[in-house]
Amino acid sequence: MVSNLERNEAALNGASNGSNSRVRGDLKLSPVAGALFTPHASRDVPSSRDRIAVLIDGANLFYSASSLGIEVDYARLLKTLVGDRRLLRSYFYTGVDPKNEKQRGFLLWLSRHGYRVISKDLAQVPDGARRANLHVEIAVDMMRLADHCDTITLLSGDGHLPYAVDALSYRGVRVELVSLQSMTSDSLINLADQYTDLAALQECICKVR
Repeated sequence: MVSNLERNEAALNGASNGSNSRVRGDLKLSPVAGALFTPHASRDVPSSRDRIAVLIDGANLFYSASSLGIEVDYARLLKTLVGDRRLLRSYFYTGVDPKNEKQRGFLLWLSRHGYRVISKDLAQVPDGARRANLHVEIAVDMMRLADHCDTITLLSGDGHLPYAVDALSYRGVRVELVSLQSMTSDSLINLADQYTDLAALQECICKVR
C-alpha cells in the first residue's frame, strides 16, 4: 500500500521532471462486494476506537432506494454504516411538506431512533418542482464535526459538496462516501477516502418482510 509520504514524494519528483500526470495508487476492493476503496494510508484504516458521524442526504437516499426498488430500514442502515465504531452523531437532512402528516410521523420516528433531523420547508422552483436544498447545512455540519470525530460517513451524491469534503481531508478527517454511483458526482467520489456503491449494501439495509 502506498503511503501518503510516498505519494507526496512521487508528486514532487513528477513536478520537478515537468510531468503533469496525477499520481494514483492501486484501487482496492472492499470486503463488501462491489464497493470500491480509494487509496489511503494504513493509518486511515478505521478501527473500533474511531468516533464516527453519519450524515444522510434524505432526498438522495429516497431516489436511490426507489431506483434500486427497495424500502430502507433506517435502523439497519445506521448499524451497517457505523459497524463496530463509536457513533458520535447521525444526521438526516430532508425537505418537508408541512401538510404531510405521514412524513411528519416518519421524521418523528427517526428523531426517536438515533437520528437528528435537519429539515427545511419545500419551496417551489421555476420549473414547477418543489425542492429544499440542504447542501449548505450538510457542509457546515461537517466542518463543525471535524474537531470531534475521526471519520465522517456521508450518504449523498450532491455535486455541491466536493469542496467541503476536500477541506475535511486537510483537517485530518477520514471521509467515507456511500451513494448510488449513477446519482453521484464524480468529483465527490474522487475526493473521498473510501467509496461504497449503495447497490452493494442493499441486502444489508432493506426492510425484511
